Amino acid sequence: MKPAILLMAYGSPSRAEDIRPYLEDIREGRPVSDAAVEELTERYRRIGGRSPLDDATEGQRAALERELDLPVYVGMKHWRPRIAEAVEHALAGGAGTIVGLVLAPHYSRLSVQGYRERLEAALQGRAELRFVESWHTHEPYLEVLADRVRDAEAHVVFTAHSLPARIIDEGDPYRDQLLETSRLIAERAGLRSWSFAFQSESRTGEPWLGPDILDELDAHHAKGIERVLVCPIGFVSDHLEILWDLDVEAAERAVELGLDLERVESLNDDPAFIRGLAELVRQTISVPSAG
Repeated sequence: MKPAILLMAYGSPSRAEDIRPYLEDIREGRPVSDAAVEELTERYRRIGGRSPLDDATEGQRAALERELDLPVYVGMKHWRPRIAEAVEHALAGGAGTIVGLVLAPHYSRLSVQGYRERLEAALQGRAELRFVESWHTHEPYLEVLADRVRDAEAHVVFTAHSLPARIIDEGDPYRDQLLETSRLIAERAGLRSWSFAFQSESRTGEPWLGPDILDELDAHHAKGIERVLVCPIGFVSDHLEILWDLDVEAAERAVELGLDLERVESLNDDPAFIRGLAELVRQTISVPSAG
């Protein structure tokens, strides 16, 4: 029996009428205010009506399947197709081993661990599971991003999705992994001027990790920096957190400050990135399972 690969991503609503149930799914069934629905609806409207995440992830799936000559499935954490649906398709296709790969390089209990729990619950021991917890130092991933910032004539700001600050006290490695990735990319690209900032903080009433990208832009403007290149290292495809948080909000702040702001192209189905994912999968399959 051939192994199968399950790519996992966060998910996004396909239509405007899906936005409320999507938010309710994120909130585990708790009610969502009309204001929250309207705010997210307006953001999707501003980026063209819907997120490109589904199309981008399908492009990655198809490219990886061609590269590996193995079946590759997609499962979403908070929308369709669900992780559980993808598991059933993989098992129906005869998979005896499933490689679980979250399309997020950095581990956190609040993010990657949630994918693993959903995958294990759906699998129920019906096939061997090989799960990739983190790939934040995987050389092909580092190099493809280094290529995007190499020779930059601007201050480079690496970004990733923020999470509640309490994870630091809980010993979560998320922030440390992000800083390690940033340092390794900067070294490979020979950057002399770079920093790291978080983005996409949610309003939950508790402190989140910072600095936020908007505050970072303010700080660089105050230092006299005129050009900034944003490189999102925590995201591997175009979606709302790229097209709204960076291309709209951050871009508007830059205009207010008089900063020249650009963003590197997202990885999406870049051939070098897909080859790197294929190498990661092959390494995972070749490693004996624990126990």
